[in-house]
Amino acid sequence: MVNEFEIKKQICEIGKRIYNQGMVAANDGNISVKLNDHEFLCTPTGVSKGFMTPEYICKVDENGNVIQANPGFKPSSEIKMHMRVYKERPDVQSVVHAHPIYATSFAIAGIPLTQPIMPEAVIALGCVPIAEYGTPSTTEIPDAVAKYLQHFDAVLLANHGALTFSDSLLNAYHKMESVEFYAKLLFNSKLLGGPKELSKEQVERLYEIRRQFGLKGKHPANVCVNNKDGKASCHSCGGNCGSNCTCDNDADVVAEITRKVIEQLGLKK
Repeated sequence: MVNEFEIKKQICEIGKRIYNQGMVAANDGNISVKLNDHEFLCTPTGVSKGFMTPEYICKVDENGNVIQANPGFKPSSEIKMHMRVYKERPDVQSVVHAHPIYATSFAIAGIPLTQPIMPEAVIALGCVPIAEYGTPSTTEIPDAVAKYLQHFDAVLLANHGALTFSDSLLNAYHKMESVEFYAKLLFNSKLLGGPKELSKEQVERLYEIRRQFGLKGKHPANVCVNNKDGKASCHSCGGNCGSNCTCDNDADVVAEITRKVIEQLGLKK
């Protein structure tokens, strides 16, 4: 079993990575790791994630109350958001919050990452919805995020940033990298005339590959109610299935009618 000091060093290393990659600026972002059901390590507030050392890291309980913190340090003001993830997702062992430029730009523009453009992104993330805006350090963000926790392992925060969570610190960080890479590819492909999306059949084959691999976490391949019922998956509902599992909106109807007309005419998209 890895001791607490080693975990603190790992948190500092991940902090340096997100800082050096421009995923946070100044004192932005926060990281946490679950030790057990009642103890969690987290980054302090008001400190650059690129310059932390182990003595900076705080320990809190499941309610965010301080168990241990060195003088001059106190837990991140966003600890409520982390604690909600752990409460709703017992399988999660680490949470990473950052402000990656491209992913945050999509969050600011109100555009979820739902277009299936790359096999790796489809398998690793499925899609990434946007939780509605909440005031930082309040319960508004945890409440907004909560509705997506049973369906996804990554969420964009409206006008704020991105949140990823997984069964280890490294995997939670890797998901943040994947979200940003996905957003960057989608942004650049839009500049080049628009992405050529994978077909419904291609997406389903990738879903099946994920199921065969037995990958952990929440993903449309396993928990998208619409997909299980044979309806449009998260990739065509704008990520709404995570909150209300209803994808039959006007845009979907129009798209389906268009597809059928094209098929009847013997044309290709």
